[in-house]
Amino acid sequence: SSCVPIPAHPPLHTMSASVTSTAVFVGRVATVATSRAASTRRAGCVAAAPAISTTRAFLGSKKSAKGRSRSSALAVSASEPAPLGVFKLEYDISQDDDAKSADWKKPLVIAVSGAAGQISNHLLFKIAGGEVYGQDQPIILRLLGSERSKEALEGVAMELEDSLFPLLREVDIGIDPMLVFAKADWALLIGAKPRGPGMERSDLLEMNGQIFVGQGKALNEVASPECKVCVVGNPCNTNALIAMENAPNLRRQNFHALTRLDENRAKCQLALKAGVFYETVTNVTIWGNHSTTQVPDFVNSKIGGERATDVIEDLRWLEEDFTPAIQTRGGLLIKKWGRSSAASTAVSIADAIKALVTPTREGDWFSSGVCTDGNPYGIAEGIIFSMPCRSTGDGGYEVVAGLEINDWLRQRIKTSEDELTKEADCVSHLTGKMGKACEITPGSPDTMLPGEM
Repeated sequence: SSCVPIPAHPPLHTMSASVTSTAVFVGRVATVATSRAASTRRAGCVAAAPAISTTRAFLGSKKSAKGRSRSSALAVSASEPAPLGVFKLEYDISQDDDAKSADWKKPLVIAVSGAAGQISNHLLFKIAGGEVYGQDQPIILRLLGSERSKEALEGVAMELEDSLFPLLREVDIGIDPMLVFAKADWALLIGAKPRGPGMERSDLLEMNGQIFVGQGKALNEVASPECKVCVVGNPCNTNALIAMENAPNLRRQNFHALTRLDENRAKCQLALKAGVFYETVTNVTIWGNHSTTQVPDFVNSKIGGERATDVIEDLRWLEEDFTPAIQTRGGLLIKKWGRSSAASTAVSIADAIKALVTPTREGDWFSSGVCTDGNPYGIAEGIIFSMPCRSTGDGGYEVVAGLEINDWLRQRIKTSEDELTKEADCVSHLTGKMGKACEITPGSPDTMLPGEM
């Protein structure tokens, strides 16, 4: 984008009417006067402001400000409330210090739904700081909220701005996924409606299903063709299925449901029991649904390179204590702390992304809820099911074949498979597979994870 020279500035505590930058507030583009401290991302250069749109629009408007009078811009800015801290300063990276950005990659567009929530409040700063995609990866953040979270979204952008992340090249906020997801390379779908008092599982599936239909269609229309999608909002497996089925232009392999938090919890408990540090625990798989039917696999896990069952010889503990502890860990946490696991969920999202953009260590694997089409374990196709995966670091993955599935594992994997098949039937009208009967009825076992709804 073109830059214009920054004129001389008044003292920092005053506002300069001679300098403009582009800001957006939940889809409304406005030109606002800014101080030098807020506007100079690069010394001597600030983006020319686009034309003002009085209709609901996105920050990325293609209209040009060239030729528009300054008095016109100031007249509009005076009539609009000035958003604070929400920025989109476009500048030429080639103007940066060569030592800083000469080897940087092409910027990635990361779209995040539920961006004003607690999970995002932990995650966004990891992404912007280079902890997730790497210290050579510039980031464009597109944050999706709702009518209720307008001011909170602006506050998030203010904090991102104040954190001075060199890799963070742009922050946009909005409430329309068709705009926020435009050209997204990654979509992190964190937002979902919580389960209300007395609400049945089938009601929650329907309510959140409508959200993910819309987001799937938006991704289908405007996201990058190779966009990677990670669904966190629960019930995440079936929400991911709904989004995937409504985005036929995207590869089915690129949709994930987050089960990395469950994997991390399993590694922690195995390490504690064995009396070792958690980094020595490898090859942990979470099979199935992100619910209380999930199956943390201790059969194929390793501790210090040895089979976990050889290190921890207490099979009763593994089957009767360890397994339910992982299945219900989220509920226990909320009882202890009074809130859901936002921080550790954010860490696990970062871990899940890094597992896809970093080559998997030789002989190891990671867990992710992925499409079962063509899987090597005979699991019903057409659902999102957590399985062991391996990546070369290019954002893709392959399902690891050949794991031992004993009778204990097989029975429990089948239970989780049946649950996900029933959930898929309940939302068949949202996935284009009409005619399926919903068998999740009032009185059905409630396997939703407490505290993570």
